[in-house]
Amino acid sequence: MRAPLAAALLLSAIAGPTLAQTPPATIGQPYVPAPWWMRDPVIASIGYVRVELQANRAGFSATFQVVDRSVAEASRKAADQVRALSQTLAAYGVEKVRVETSLTTQPLYDQYRDENGVLRDNTRADRIERYQAQATVSLSVRDVALLERIYATVVASQPNSISQVYFNLEPDNDAKTNLAGAAMRDARTRAEAAARNAGATLGSVRVIDPTGRACQTDVLAGWPSYGSGASQATTVEAYDVMGARAMAMPAPPPPPPPPGQAPSEAQIEAARLALQPPLQTLTDQACVVYGLN
Repeated sequence: MRAPLAAALLLSAIAGPTLAQTPPATIGQPYVPAPWWMRDPVIASIGYVRVELQANRAGFSATFQVVDRSVAEASRKAADQVRALSQTLAAYGVEKVRVETSLTTQPLYDQYRDENGVLRDNTRADRIERYQAQATVSLSVRDVALLERIYATVVASQPNSISQVYFNLEPDNDAKTNLAGAAMRDARTRAEAAARNAGATLGSVRVIDPTGRACQTDVLAGWPSYGSGASQATTVEAYDVMGARAMAMPAPPPPPPPPGQAPSEAQIEAARLALQPPLQTLTDQACVVYGLN
């Protein structure tokens, strides 16, 4: 008797986790069991918030080109053009701006026209006329209060080309936490208003889901199934997310660059342009299920 009993216990121990992982119903069934938290009257509320914050990252690149008959001279002259600029930008510190410099060279061949009159390169090693060296300075500005001055410094260095400035928002952990808290508060506000308008009052909290997915369960369609929430986001103030940093004044401009081949203060000011970081939107949502009284 002990052997069959042990086998049965072992079978139940193996089957238990498998059955526990089985979904309670297939999508589309006419009758499905509701989640445990819907056995009594409840209200599931999605807190959905949005905030507009100023972009806190910017980036662009500039290229300097030099053509010379010697590959070594072309590379040296291109490096000389960006050396003083790189030193000036590095003086801000890596926490303010990150600078990446690269140098490439390519041969420029003698050209000829073929029988159809098309201009072609004579791509032979003995037909190289000159070498073109290109130095590229890529910048990632982490303090946008300095963006206008940094951009003007690069412009005053007279590169051959400058890329478009791009912006993005990298919220810190405090901003993410504060926005998640605002989503939770918004869930309660929506639940209180819905219960009051329906003639009920909120009871205890049944479920808290920071992802918001629990409130998107569609029991009538066959649980579990998830869809996007239809409610519009509640706009919260930037101060509630960023705190005092949202109202902080821009940092004072840094001192002029050291003398040398770098652009002068007058050249930098003459090249200065208005570069206003755009506002970008952050959203978050949370699900809170309350009992009803």
